[in-house]
Amino acid sequence: MRGLGLIGLVLALVIVGLLAKKQMTSAASSARPAVPGVAAPAAGDAPANVRDQAQQVQQQVKEALDAAAKTRQMPDDN
Repeated sequence: MRGLGLIGLVLALVIVGLLAKKQMTSAASSARPAVPGVAAPAAGDAPANVRDQAQQVQQQVKEALDAAAKTRQMPDDN
């Protein structure tokens, strides 16, 4: 009975491992999802290095947050 439980556990671990490997390879090959409201960069407009890319991402996040904050603003109660 213990042997059957051990075989089931090993089989479950193998299945989970294969699914995780498949998920990781498909996630690595897929493109980054687009942020709504932010234009995607053109193919020839790629950043030159990591610093430029980080600054570009920070700018896009800031613009997205500013746009979201503008839609959420409510008039002051005076």
